[in-house]
Amino acid sequence: MITFTNHFKSEADSKFLDFVLNEMKKEMDNDVSGYYMLPSNQDETLQKIEEYKATNEVIKSGKLKNVVVIGIGGSSLGAKAILNMLKDKTNGINLMFLENGDPKELDRVTKNIKKDETIFIPISKSGGTVETISIFKFVINRVGLDINNSEDKKHIIVITDPNSPLSQFAQKNQIAEFNLPKSVGGRFSVLSAVGLVPLALVGVDVKELLSGAKKLKDEFFAGESETLLQKAYHYFKYANEKPINVLFTYSSDAKLMNDWYVQLWGESLGKIDMSGRNVGLTPIGLVGSTDQHSFLQLIVQGPKNKTVTFVKVKNFENDLEIPNMSFELLEKNDYINGHKFQTLLNAQCDATMQSVIDAGVSADLIELETICEFNIGYLIYYFELLTSAVGVMLQVNTYDQPGVEFGKKILEQKFKG
Repeated sequence: MITFTNHFKSEADSKFLDFVLNEMKKEMDNDVSGYYMLPSNQDETLQKIEEYKATNEVIKSGKLKNVVVIGIGGSSLGAKAILNMLKDKTNGINLMFLENGDPKELDRVTKNIKKDETIFIPISKSGGTVETISIFKFVINRVGLDINNSEDKKHIIVITDPNSPLSQFAQKNQIAEFNLPKSVGGRFSVLSAVGLVPLALVGVDVKELLSGAKKLKDEFFAGESETLLQKAYHYFKYANEKPINVLFTYSSDAKLMNDWYVQLWGESLGKIDMSGRNVGLTPIGLVGSTDQHSFLQLIVQGPKNKTVTFVKVKNFENDLEIPNMSFELLEKNDYINGHKFQTLLNAQCDATMQSVIDAGVSADLIELETICEFNIGYLIYYFELLTSAVGVMLQVNTYDQPGVEFGKKILEQKFKG
């Protein structure tokens, strides 16, 4: 269960919110972005995953110790975020990510990987992402994979668009392949094969992820999520006055969820709108209570150009307590003795949120009953819908990224001369 509370005035009238909802329905019905339907249309992918697990010799033999995702941006951030929140619920197989072309990191991470106990998953929607293909080549060379060897092919899964260069490579070499729908962009793809395949291999209940997302999908398109649309309107109305949106998550395991949100929000909404104006909202991810001691001062007494979303976990399912001990000169903090750490952390969240509201900063609260697959799927879909709603209001194409493509073209020119 997840609850959502806006601690600011709801200002949008129902007619405008109905218009936004209808525009999002049109995007879904016209397949402008296929992410809308992922909670409902992934049965074939789920079946294919089960068939792969039942027939792959590496898995059947019990030798599998590592799954290595080779991908960047939307090809990795979502799965990383979910894994980090659910790492206590996996089957013990390591899920690692090779994203950046940092030579020291690549050397360190791959140094002790053995091909016989590893499945490698290059993921690229376009099938030609320079970092991904370059690292895939490096891995093939580093661990001694032979793509012409039938046994070695069992250690590779390709995830990409149908008929992309990477897809054609997989088909030519008879390598296992999963596809994502053409209309699903990378940053919206975590509930497709991009996230489902690697997470399923390490024991995450991906059916529950999809079930959580589907529950919100059904609620939202039945008109039962006005809180989400009111929040989107608040962002839209105050986009010039409050262009910075802070996600303050009170769970260390949610830190990578912040990274996923930053890409989703920034790459989707930082655009040139239909009138030719540069628009956008700037996302910032913080972790409580750690960042109370770094960024909170700026929020409370700095420029009032921010909104803050607090994310709180009611039950961490861990009863770790602060010992009932007292030391001379350290008595000041004895008032918290005997309390659970989750009680302290959630009280800090409540106190910090109240201080932010008292300072006149717009705030809202997302409360998860527990950290589980269902709730995370619901939360993932919530942020995707919120992004789409703000995109409709800002009158931008939420699903392209021309600014990113400019840099790719310049890079190619630099190397080709």
